[in-house]
Amino acid sequence: MNTQLVLLIAYSAAQLALSMWISRRVKTAGDFFVAGRALGPGLLFSTMLAANIGAGSTVGATGLGYRDGLAAVWWVLSAGIGSVVLAFWIGPAIRRVAAAQNLHTVGDYLEFRYGIAVRSVIAVLLWIGSVFILAGQLIAVSWILNVVAGVPKEVGCVLGGLLITIYFAAGGLLSSAYVNVVQLTVKFVGFALAIPFALAASGGWSAVRALQPSADYWNPWSSGASGLVYLAMLGPAFVIAPGLLQKIYGARDDRTVRIGVGLNALVLMMYAIVPVLLGMMARVQFPDLPQAELALPTLLVSGVPVVVGTLGLAAVFSAELSSADAVLFTLTTSLSQDFYKRFVNPRASDAQMLRITRITAVFAGALGVAIALVAAGVVSALSIFYTIMGVSLFVPILAGLYSARAASIDALAAIITGIAVVGGWRLWYDGLPISGVTPAMGGLASALVAFVIAQFLRRAFGGPDGPTSVTLSPLNEQTAPHVQ
Repeated sequence: MNTQLVLLIAYSAAQLALSMWISRRVKTAGDFFVAGRALGPGLLFSTMLAANIGAGSTVGATGLGYRDGLAAVWWVLSAGIGSVVLAFWIGPAIRRVAAAQNLHTVGDYLEFRYGIAVRSVIAVLLWIGSVFILAGQLIAVSWILNVVAGVPKEVGCVLGGLLITIYFAAGGLLSSAYVNVVQLTVKFVGFALAIPFALAASGGWSAVRALQPSADYWNPWSSGASGLVYLAMLGPAFVIAPGLLQKIYGARDDRTVRIGVGLNALVLMMYAIVPVLLGMMARVQFPDLPQAELALPTLLVSGVPVVVGTLGLAAVFSAELSSADAVLFTLTTSLSQDFYKRFVNPRASDAQMLRITRITAVFAGALGVAIALVAAGVVSALSIFYTIMGVSLFVPILAGLYSARAASIDALAAIITGIAVVGGWRLWYDGLPISGVTPAMGGLASALVAFVIAQFLRRAFGGPDGPTSVTLSPLNEQTAPHVQ
């Protein structure tokens, strides 16, 4: 057994020990779901950023940088831009609604705002999308173990799934938030050390700058499948991602949201160039990799000194685990709250909900492993999730917060139309852009148009408004939601 694998195992054991220790403080379902609504700016920042710098932002983005060059920066930069909107607009507003109405999940909010039909439709889409993104994180874990120790993809996915499921099921959001602090520290140290050593091993900046595998490799706007098009796919998804919104539910006040999520956005935008440069350095040293997503683990194992590479691998390992537990959090809480408590046992006690949620975490983790075993790669798995979330949730959540007359039929029209357009696009055009318009762009625009048309027709023919009308001022700390 090599040194790097031993250290990764020891690091995993330390995370499990910390999560078990923190889990002693988890006594109620509220502790598990929203950390008692007591997260301060520091913990919210760390758990948000840890969730956002995951498989897509490390293994996936480095692979894109390796393959497409500078335009791959938009993969993470788009997430940062979306997080700015979340920090100063959507986040504070939805936190106040969640606190006032004791909401635990995005499904709770959708039912409060639109009714059970919208909640049910989104819950199903959320389960599908979350399973794909969890699978993407597990694939990234398997790539690391494969390069470090020759572990087959199947075995790597199973091991990663076991680790994440155990430490998340122990303590939910509260446990994850503290483990994320450790993971985030390891990420920063690992990447900070890896970059200069990888650059030196690649022959310096001049050798990297001399790369020209394609004519547009250094084009910052578009190259291959990468570029500004990611903004339409990833920007909206990071504004309304259920896992991120539910972390915001755990914030103690609006100031916490603005500081914690705002710092997360700033760091994401600064970090965006890091995986791209690492991908380019890997292209210099290993120009013939069979799979672009092997670029980062290969660079850290064979392209830098052993000590530096081990820290870098621990950083990437942390990234995949922290993002995976965020997705498992989304999937588990939705299944237990949106399905079990809503339809199976509405009178479930707090103790029953805590037990069911932990059982659901095991089931969801196993499902993620199953999808990971058949998915093609990290980016392909994540792209499906981000597109589904963007076109189905963006319009209903924003309209629910800022349109007093938004109704269930309007939201359903937006959801169904957005998904139908994306599905048809992938079926008939294989998901390829048409005149520069991507499926995510087309689906989002179609959802907005469908929402406006449905609202116009409903009001023209005297249809009712939604079950709840909410008036919010997202930047006013003292403004509570007014519910009619």
